[in-house]
Amino acid sequence: MSAAALASDVAPISASALTSAAAPAPVPQLDLNRYLGTWYQLAAIPQYFNLVCARDTRAEYALDPQGDIAVHNTCTTWAGTPNEIRGTATVNDPVTNAQLHVSFPGVPTQDTRTGPTNYIVTALGPDYSWALVTDPGRLSGFVLSRTPGLDAREWSEVRAAIVAAGEDPCVYLTSPTTGGDDRLAPLCAV
Repeated sequence: MSAAALASDVAPISASALTSAAAPAPVPQLDLNRYLGTWYQLAAIPQYFNLVCARDTRAEYALDPQGDIAVHNTCTTWAGTPNEIRGTATVNDPVTNAQLHVSFPGVPTQDTRTGPTNYIVTALGPDYSWALVTDPGRLSGFVLSRTPGLDAREWSEVRAAIVAAGEDPCVYLTSPTTGGDDRLAPLCAV
């Protein structure tokens, strides 16, 4: 969830080049109970649905009565007002629990509760302090953290995980976060 102003400065990616490769591998095992809770978005590949967000983008994950994951995303807009959306994540891969279908009612292409995998946890900090999430075509990507910032070692691990997932860190833009980094810049320049 990033800014439109810098989106045009990011190197273009050919969808055909990305989809010709195998989907990124999920982590071997995602402990859903440890994954629940609050995550701060620290960087992302800009998407049409999140360009309204200027800063402080967060995701809150909790179990819902059906055993799926309730998703509550929030951010602060460019006008300084709050923005939020609620959805559902359903595990599509019970072997790893790391491939899910996330849906948001009313959002085109994301409004059905079940469907193909569109959320793959491809890397995790050993203590679940950060996560890298992408989709099978590598057209979206999010760096999530339990805290508003990462140290230099963790950022190095994240950039290495992005490359290992077959993505380019320069396509990710940092997400300004109160208490963390306030810059909006390509991740490769940070």
